[in-house]
Amino acid sequence: MIWLLTLVTLLVALWAFARFFLGGRNLSAFDFPVYDPVREAPSPEHSDVLHLLGEMGKSVQGLRGRDRLHKLRELFHHMSDDVELTDVSIAPADADGVPGEWVIPAGYDGQGRLLYIHGGAFVLGSATGYRRVTAQLARKTGLAVLAIDYRLMPEHRRRDGIRDCQTAYRWMLKNGPTDRSAAKAAFIAGDSAGGNLTLMLVAWARDKEAWDKKARDEGLRPPDGAIALSPATDSAFASPSLKHNVEDDPMLGPLAAMVNRVPRTLLLYFAWANGRIRPCDPVVSPVRGSLADLPPILIQASEAEILIDDARRYVNKARHEGTPAELETWHGMIHVWQAFAGHLPEADEAYDRISAFIERCQPEPGSTAADAA
Repeated sequence: MIWLLTLVTLLVALWAFARFFLGGRNLSAFDFPVYDPVREAPSPEHSDVLHLLGEMGKSVQGLRGRDRLHKLRELFHHMSDDVELTDVSIAPADADGVPGEWVIPAGYDGQGRLLYIHGGAFVLGSATGYRRVTAQLARKTGLAVLAIDYRLMPEHRRRDGIRDCQTAYRWMLKNGPTDRSAAKAAFIAGDSAGGNLTLMLVAWARDKEAWDKKARDEGLRPPDGAIALSPATDSAFASPSLKHNVEDDPMLGPLAAMVNRVPRTLLLYFAWANGRIRPCDPVVSPVRGSLADLPPILIQASEAEILIDDARRYVNKARHEGTPAELETWHGMIHVWQAFAGHLPEADEAYDRISAFIERCQPEPGSTAADAA
């Protein structure tokens, strides 16, 4: 009888440790309000994109482990091979040791810069593979876009990629595509995992400016605005849409269906062991940190994807804490549909809205990063 009581006590303790120490507070209070979507139904072109994704999926069928990862990385790296680049130029960049490239729009006036952090579940993606996104951002906004190749898992730790993003942002504030100068306007954007890193970076820059005098004296400051496309904001597996939208999300739904078979307690322990950081730590779960005193933030997400509640909770919590945050949603779209610029009218709509957001966030004429610091 004693052994049974001991076992039950141990299991309860393990559950409580995962629930409260690893999982963090309940964020269901921020599931509302729900915002009206930009578009009620997908365009006919959306079916063509779904077919393309299906063909990509077939190319990795039967592959496992490293072979599957390498094939997926190859596919992601060549996603933009057919993108039109006649109105932008590409220049290699070394952001204080972080490799990447500048995507510079024709007629660039040197006024603003945008750091772009690609998605890919922290294990895939490259600056080259995301040129369809970064070129469109450069065209639409007039900003020089710095796309970086941060270190990926599993060869590196999650914190290594985080440090690369921090290093690249510091560097971009002081270096442009053609000279060493302070940015007159600075923005950060990213999708999916890159959206997670974007929101982490915004909070980190806020805190560094407030508490680190050396960093502030060196010109570190928060961006003038941030854009996150279908971001993962909560690494504690708590958002309801992770379960509710499995059948509606053609890209991430199949993976989520497998993950959902594992009890959340075990997922939290696995994430803690794998990342060497608590899943509820704001460094990997930006929604769980302070969202006060942040610059304007725009999040775009699909009502059909498993990460919609990550986006909704982040925006509702940010607005509750006084940050000017906006959520724009589209019905029925795939995860990060903005990556299909030129193929989807919804992608064109999204970039037009991003451009308008950046225009609203532009600093006053004559101000610089040094002034803001």
